[in-house]
Amino acid sequence: MSTSFEQLQIAQTYLDKLKELGIGEPTPIQAEAIPVLKQGSDAIIQSQTGTGKTLAYLLPALEQIDPTQKQLQVLVVVPTRELGMQIMQEIEKLTADGPIRSQSLIGGAAVVRQVEKLRLHPHIVVGTPGRLLELMKIKKLTLHHVKVGVIDEVDQVFELGSMQDVESVLKGMLKSSQKVFVSATIPQSTEQAAGRWLKEPVIIKINASQRTAETLEHMYVLCQEREKVDTLRRLVRLIKPKSAIVFINVTDDIAQVVAKLQYVGLSIEALYGEASKQDRAKVMGSFREGKFQLLLATDVAARGLDIEGVTHVFHLDPATNAEYYLHRVGRTGRMGREGTTISIVTPKEQFILEKFEKQLGITIEPKAMYEGRLVDPAQDRSAATMRSRREAARPRDAAPVRSGSAGSHYAAAPAGAVRTSAPATDARESSAGPAKPAAPKHTAAGGKAVSKAQRERDRKSKGAPRWLKEKQQNKE
Repeated sequence: MSTSFEQLQIAQTYLDKLKELGIGEPTPIQAEAIPVLKQGSDAIIQSQTGTGKTLAYLLPALEQIDPTQKQLQVLVVVPTRELGMQIMQEIEKLTADGPIRSQSLIGGAAVVRQVEKLRLHPHIVVGTPGRLLELMKIKKLTLHHVKVGVIDEVDQVFELGSMQDVESVLKGMLKSSQKVFVSATIPQSTEQAAGRWLKEPVIIKINASQRTAETLEHMYVLCQEREKVDTLRRLVRLIKPKSAIVFINVTDDIAQVVAKLQYVGLSIEALYGEASKQDRAKVMGSFREGKFQLLLATDVAARGLDIEGVTHVFHLDPATNAEYYLHRVGRTGRMGREGTTISIVTPKEQFILEKFEKQLGITIEPKAMYEGRLVDPAQDRSAATMRSRREAARPRDAAPVRSGSAGSHYAAAPAGAVRTSAPATDARESSAGPAKPAAPKHTAAGGKAVSKAQRERDRKSKGAPRWLKEKQQNKE
């Protein structure tokens, strides 16, 4: 039997807001968690990404706020700026035109401005551990009146090296404060931390065995390392996702990867960890508005993001572990919607996906690109064999075959970029063996014959940007 928000005894003010936002019935995690949190119990909330955990703790927390008081009463700790801004948006939607004041205290923003805004006495604050502790040390923030303290994406908060900062923040609260740990994944280290800080916590888990959404389709495509950029380009051209996120592992490479992907014609921008708060907000805003197609991000930058309309997740690098894979794929297929996730891996990386299958109880299907579709690799191999047989059967005097498919695609790219495919083989060479060497057909301006190596370099640099040609000439 389904449960309604009315049956959960949500205040009429928020019932009206939920109706305005088009939120009808609570999700299973909301139906389980809201009654427990309304009773004031400490809790650990674990559920798949995209199941509505944010609303599950926000609604009970907001109801505990007394707007007539000037003290801070609810604190939400987050690992990243983007997740903090996202939660702030949800709070603002629920408290619009009401007496409850909210504020974000996120690292990267100007401390002076945040201190000035604290003079307005916010009732609820969303902040990152480092900035919260910084303001506590200079006596601009006090947590003595906090009734509810929530740590969202708790496993990531503890893993980011901010364990001491988080514990200092928790020490700033009263022992009687209600504390809630929330995440899609709760590793053993997080459970140990919960044992130190939570009082007889109620553990709330929904479909713990089903760790990814049932509406998700998991795939992978094999290629060589040097082919990954072009493979992503071909996948995007084939699938044409309206909105997708591309994950990489190393932040030092993000600018270079963006340049390569933009060079091959993809509509992509990156979420840089070192960028200012304003720049990151601008990128996220543009992505939500559909001004570009792909968002390149690392696991940390995109943790907990809820972006409506994301249909695909691409892994340009495989996730470092199963937990990160879970959070990556959770950016799509949210709240019962369909989603697709595609890993681009080398044969040496294939074992990583096999580990994820065993640990997460999922199946990651192998795929290949063939005739405008993603097909089983066996079908692609069968088609390639038939093409080879047809070409071998052609008369020896037939014209050379140049396929217009990806097999004959030439992609000019900057230094370090990838040109994945070689041109199709002349049918006469394949059937009659190599031809006798001919005299050089190309001559330089002075009439001297140009070497085969020189002609090959000229062919490769054709269409390359001017700076690359000049660089090659200088080397010569």
